[in-house]
Amino acid sequence: MPPEDSTPVGAPRPNRRDLLATTMLLGTGLLSGCAAGIAGAPGDTGRNGGTGALRGEALIDDVAQRTFRFFWDTTNAANGLVPDRYPSKSFASIAAVGFALTIYPYGVEQGWVTRAQARDRTLTTLRFFWNAPQGPEAAGTAGYKGFFYHFLDMETGTRYRQNELSTIDTTLLFGGMLFAAQYFDGDDAGEAEIRDLAQRIYARADWPWIVEDKPVVSMGWHPESGFIEADWVGYNEAMLLYVLALAAPTHPLPAEAWEGWTKGYAEDWVDQYGQHFLGFAPMFGHQYSHVWIDFRGIKDAPMRAAGFDYFENSRRAALAQRGYAAANPMGWRGYDENIWGFTACDGPGGGKLPYNGELREFRDYSARGVSGNHAFDDGTIAPTAALGSIPFVPEEAKAAADAMVERYGRRLYGEYGFLDSFNPSYRFASKVAHSIVDPELGWVDQDYLGIDQGAILTMIANHRSDFVWKYMRKAPAIVTGLKRAGFTGGWLDAS
Repeated sequence: MPPEDSTPVGAPRPNRRDLLATTMLLGTGLLSGCAAGIAGAPGDTGRNGGTGALRGEALIDDVAQRTFRFFWDTTNAANGLVPDRYPSKSFASIAAVGFALTIYPYGVEQGWVTRAQARDRTLTTLRFFWNAPQGPEAAGTAGYKGFFYHFLDMETGTRYRQNELSTIDTTLLFGGMLFAAQYFDGDDAGEAEIRDLAQRIYARADWPWIVEDKPVVSMGWHPESGFIEADWVGYNEAMLLYVLALAAPTHPLPAEAWEGWTKGYAEDWVDQYGQHFLGFAPMFGHQYSHVWIDFRGIKDAPMRAAGFDYFENSRRAALAQRGYAAANPMGWRGYDENIWGFTACDGPGGGKLPYNGELREFRDYSARGVSGNHAFDDGTIAPTAALGSIPFVPEEAKAAADAMVERYGRRLYGEYGFLDSFNPSYRFASKVAHSIVDPELGWVDQDYLGIDQGAILTMIANHRSDFVWKYMRKAPAIVTGLKRAGFTGGWLDAS
């Protein structure tokens, strides 16, 4: 690859988030009213934060509670659907629902809601997805063949405009459902129904149907045009997808599917800022599967050959992002060792504009990142990239949270924690409606994004207590899928 200390980051080829980014701009849906308040919620969490001198663990405590409140307050309590973004009016994101189902039990353990409240919200959600209409029609359904559309109408729960039937977003939804099935292990009828519905919804997915280019899984399907041409091959966020597909109780994929997925690794290895790792530019690719799978100490064939596990790979990816920001080869304003984090997020848009004597491209919602294929950097930083990496680089992530609040908090940190993104270099008039341009701080998003909020809180929970991991290490789908993919070692050998 080009020299690490002098390489401007461009955009050599699209990735999954670029392919689907247009669906983020489909328009607006209707946001439902908020649900009942949280037991023990803080009294003063105004729009612009009010954190005072909070730093370190105290700040992480505050981030966690505010982020939990995003999911509890903005979800449609009648069907469990979570808005893709807020406060802009929005359609629902099924992936955000998966994060919410994972987060509700953490709220129970923290005393923010009762177990009964979390059980009832979870049960409402699972009943909705079990009963939501499925079929090949272009409108009036929530999914097909057991998979679900990426975005659903917040009220009706049916497909929002012409977005895709998404294999990865369905996977993240399943992750939350299967976690709920592990957590709600009580004898009462409601918790028993959660376990039953989670397994039935997961078992309904027809994985062989979504395989067009054997043995790998298509990224999705449209009733208007058929399968999306791109498949899940090579390192990114889809490890959980293949693990669940291999373990599916009714329509599983064969072990060759994992081999087909990992064959793409050959072009993914990078050496950057002192780190050798499987590269994927946006940080979410190093985070999402790790929300539900504890990869510490377990390896498949490629990682046995590499000599380290996927958890270590994500640690190296995070350190490379931090190293890139410290080196700041493109000369963006604000970057340093504590202001870093590049992933799929909102941005200021505007196209090509003058910066430091040359034209630079600025995007709105887009995948951003600096390692491996699909790299792109326009000066936009997303707190979820650093905060969602807290299990991998705890001290560096906490230092990033401290610095972001200290320097940008009056605009960036609000009622539900960190707003999605900011760009200190952007001082132009933004064409993005849900944003501001501060004369001192630059461009700042005014929306929270559900999936980015979800990565922050689930990974805080894993960092602090193995919260999701300790339940999912016992989940039959995770254990079976990992073993069928050829993983060995650590906690898995004892399962």
